[in-house]
Amino acid sequence: MYPNADIPVLQLSIDYSKPAQYHYDLAKQLTSLRKKGVLIIGSGNMVHNLRMVAWDKLNEPEYGFDWAIEMNTIFKEKISSGDFKSLIDYEKLSSAAKLAIPTPDHYYPLLYNIALQESKDTISFFNDKPVGGSLTMTSVKIG
Repeated sequence: MYPNADIPVLQLSIDYSKPAQYHYDLAKQLTSLRKKGVLIIGSGNMVHNLRMVAWDKLNEPEYGFDWAIEMNTIFKEKISSGDFKSLIDYEKLSSAAKLAIPTPDHYYPLLYNIALQESKDTISFFNDKPVGGSLTMTSVKIG
């Protein structure tokens, strides 16, 4: 991504035995690194349920189950409005949340990114497409 290796990158492992608030709080402690120019990337999926993938629909463009599309929309609204408390307590957002996030390991990277957002940062979404019914490939750029 940066062939000159002139942007520092920090890699973290996710301890998914810890609650969401733990990850958000830990990420807040990385603010000084971001201010020093460290690039922080969260890699995962907001909607990620491999057990429910419609494998026969993988080649169907933008195929998503209603609950997956609902949660993806809710997540984008909460990110855009800065409602991070709701994203930390994602289980309370909708009954669809348990389907969208059966295990949090793919969701927690989002919490690291939003914890580092500053008021002046712009938010944009890209690759915003459901895949196989139960995955969304939505990516968020902050800053």
